[in-house]
Amino acid sequence: MKPIHILNGPNLNRLGKREPEIYGHTTLAEVETLCRQAAGAWPVVFHQSNAEHQLVDWIHDAIDDGAGIIINPAGLTFTSVPIMDALKMFSGPIIELHISNIHRREAVYHNSLMSKVATAVIAGLGPDGYRTAVEAMVRRLETASRP
Repeated sequence: MKPIHILNGPNLNRLGKREPEIYGHTTLAEVETLCRQAAGAWPVVFHQSNAEHQLVDWIHDAIDDGAGIIINPAGLTFTSVPIMDALKMFSGPIIELHISNIHRREAVYHNSLMSKVATAVIAGLGPDGYRTAVEAMVRRLETASRP
């Protein structure tokens, strides 16, 4: 089985400490554990970076060996044409994920470049959105692999 690539953008390494009234108290390490549990036997590649170019490189890795991408681009959601262009090259399912409901926040958070290329978008479920995304991705991949 090819892995599910779960990619996290800038400042998500600060989960649990950063604006807990918006993002909660769950750490990124706890999110990773939750994702691996939700994936069951499906392999997971889990990364976080504050650097746009690193996220692009990891998307390229997923293009070469990934079954699906779950991406929380964080602040790069609204500005990164390079990430959007890299995601366009991926032929499998892509789930864009946000911990907060970006549509209930300030206007700067309303126009996601990634939504234009994502298969699905999950926003506003808190850290549990990761579990939802992984479970949905596994179901989608299992359905696609059936004869």
